[in-house]
Amino acid sequence: MNEDPVVIPRSSWLTLAVTSIAAFMIAIETSIISLALPQLRAGFPEASESKLSWIVNAYTIGVASLLLVSGWLADRYGRKRLFFWGLFVFLIASCAAGLAPSANFLIAARVVQAIGGAMQYPAGLALLLAAFPPSKIQTAIGTWGAMGGLAAALGPTLGALLVDAFDWQAVFFINVPVAALVILFGPKWVAESYSDSIPTKVDLISVPLASLGVGTAIFAITQGNKWGWSSFGLITSFAIAALLVLAFIVRSQRHPAPLFDLALFKLKTFSVGMIGTLFFIVAFFAWLISLPTFIQGTWGWSVLKTGFAIAPGPLLTAFVSPPAGRLAERIGNGPLLTIGGILGAGGLTCHLLFTKVEPDYIKGILLPSLLIGFSAGFGFAQLIGAAMRDVPRDQFGMAGAGRTTIFQLSLALGVALAFTIIGRPENPNDALDGLQATWMMGIGCFVLQTILFAFFGSGEKTKANTS
Repeated sequence: MNEDPVVIPRSSWLTLAVTSIAAFMIAIETSIISLALPQLRAGFPEASESKLSWIVNAYTIGVASLLLVSGWLADRYGRKRLFFWGLFVFLIASCAAGLAPSANFLIAARVVQAIGGAMQYPAGLALLLAAFPPSKIQTAIGTWGAMGGLAAALGPTLGALLVDAFDWQAVFFINVPVAALVILFGPKWVAESYSDSIPTKVDLISVPLASLGVGTAIFAITQGNKWGWSSFGLITSFAIAALLVLAFIVRSQRHPAPLFDLALFKLKTFSVGMIGTLFFIVAFFAWLISLPTFIQGTWGWSVLKTGFAIAPGPLLTAFVSPPAGRLAERIGNGPLLTIGGILGAGGLTCHLLFTKVEPDYIKGILLPSLLIGFSAGFGFAQLIGAAMRDVPRDQFGMAGAGRTTIFQLSLALGVALAFTIIGRPENPNDALDGLQATWMMGIGCFVLQTILFAFFGSGEKTKANTS
């Protein structure tokens, strides 16, 4: 006897639309700003290179530092409330960033942007998961996760177009109308959700331990290439981060109302999803961030031409992710992530074979990019689905915040490793050698992802109910 089809209410699709738009806006903010750095350099000639780097780092470190706190706040005080307040903070900060009269003012605005972004991300994911019936969550995550691929595809191209036409201010003002429309219409479409089991009071000591620990770790990773990986300052920073995170773990194990429930790691799907996220994100972003520099520096292509050249792979991710989510409801996340790891390793192997000092777009960029695009289509959303599959609905915000914290740490690590491996090449052959070493590292990560999900990933269909 066939089961009755699950009817998804209109409100669920509206929640998906609202949270997906916000997720796209936050994701594109990370990639689009890097293309405006030359214009920012010209706009603030008095600012040092170190200060300019903080225009990027302030946002990355700020978001990562506040995610765990935001996850608890969303579950405790209302996911909708925190999501839209975060969106409002993000809108105001984007306006301030676009109007910044100095580099210091812009950095401060980026910190406030980070606060808004951190408030939105775990709350938005929790709203999405709560809005859909359990058996259709993978479909929702597939569409929501596609926004990451779309942002990666459009970020470099859109950033180049905006900067060429309107200067650096445009990369911040582009957020304003989008955020304003979501704030105007979104509250009517999205239903509030809370956690019934979240403690009314949180362990206040864990808040600074977690925020400072994660923030210091991200800071150390981003400074590694500049300070030197064996420098006293960097080793000290990593030691401080490790001590703070260790103190947070010990405190969370003993406190009756922890900021983050470490028991989530007892869920096999959550733990495997976190490890898989590390492998995939390091490989993907080490590839995505380093390739444009090679194309521009060695092949001599313009920023705009480079943006269009690398767009097909990430754009393919946006098309593959939604049907992959529907497929995951029938066969589970594990098989898709296993295939994704194989495709990712295949794409980077094609780079090793065909990408040379002389330009060859079809074999050297397009073919590898399309394979990696398929891999990411089976990666971004499926890793979220794998990690959140068995999480109780009352802990959606907390678990989503933990997952995104690992994502941010992995992203920073992937970028830092890529730039450290590549270094400062003196000629095109050195640049290619460095890039090939990065691809070999990425192949290793994709192979580990394949092994992980082939043996430990869930091949079960989505459960019809949750605890």
